Amino acid sequence: MTLAEILTSLFPDGHEVRVADGLISGHGPFGDGTLAVIGVDGNTPLGIEGACALAGHVLAVVRAGGDTPILVLVDSDSQRMSRRDELLGLNEYLAHLAKVLLLADAGGHPTVGLVYGHTAAGAFIATALATRVLAALPGAHPSVMDLPSVARVTKLPLETLQEMAKSTSVFAPGLDNMVQAGAVHAVLDPAQPLAPQIARLIAETPPGDGRDVLGRDRGGRQQAHAVAARVMREAAGH
Repeated sequence: MTLAEILTSLFPDGHEVRVADGLISGHGPFGDGTLAVIGVDGNTPLGIEGACALAGHVLAVVRAGGDTPILVLVDSDSQRMSRRDELLGLNEYLAHLAKVLLLADAGGHPTVGLVYGHTAAGAFIATALATRVLAALPGAHPSVMDLPSVARVTKLPLETLQEMAKSTSVFAPGLDNMVQAGAVHAVLDPAQPLAPQIARLIAETPPGDGRDVLGRDRGGRQQAHAVAARVMREAAGH
């Protein structure tokens, strides 16, 4: 689905969502209230200006009060890999965006990510993966790092990594692997109205991060939940 099709499905009665320089912002009617919308469109890389602007939109929702949910739509490249952005502290800007999404969710504004195109690396982590619940549409292609990039970092042959990816979903890119690992909670049905599907995800997903449990139950991450639980027990002195 294109962004225009997604917005029409979400808001059949109209909306106030705009795209400028690849950044999505605005709102539309949702149930008895409003759904705030931010995101990245057109496979746009996320740089410091974009991360700061999106964070500003999230903070505006928080300052307004209430319980307005926030939908993060994502069709991005990775973070903008320019010398300028790196020297200006791109990692801190991306972290700021992720933290304000966590702040909003903790403050009563449920956050939902929806990947409908490509997304990777820091842009993926700071947007979609920073939401309480992450959904995707068929054809989406999320990845933390593609295998050619992993090969360059690890110095392992690409063919070796491709073979490993067949049995290790947490290591492999692509929608099916992200679902199995628990990173993506659900794949939505584009043939049905999206608003009820988003509302159902919000209603059925309690606050907190349950991706480790999903990954365990789906067979994609067998140890993450147990390791995290042990860390929490030992940190608490139990």
